[in-house]
Amino acid sequence: MDSSAGYIVGAYLADKDKQPIYRMAESINLWELRIAIMSTFPMIRTNDFTATLTVSHLLLNDEKDLIHKAVGWMLREIGKRDLSVEEGFLKAHYKDMPRTMLLYAIEKFHEKDRKRYLLGMV
Repeated sequence: MDSSAGYIVGAYLADKDKQPIYRMAESINLWELRIAIMSTFPMIRTNDFTATLTVSHLLLNDEKDLIHKAVGWMLREIGKRDLSVEEGFLKAHYKDMPRTMLLYAIEKFHEKDRKRYLLGMV
């Protein structure tokens, strides 16, 4: 279900108001939360990171592992396009991020950089 979010919700909202995505990110429904973050992928592909960063911030304190994985994945996708944007978000939030979210976000970092984040030495 959430794998189609980018192709349906995200593609539709790419050039429109992102409020529907932000409302979904405040849901209590696991799948609406996943759709919210996954639907930002088309925006990432066009180097528009605002929606992803906003939804990532909204989901920082979520307790579900599937959400942690999805947010970390989308942050990693931002980093593939603009590492400074990803690192800006991480530096502001890595201490508060769930471990799985952080691990997914820094998966492609050089080992020494991954260790710095994991050890809280950024």
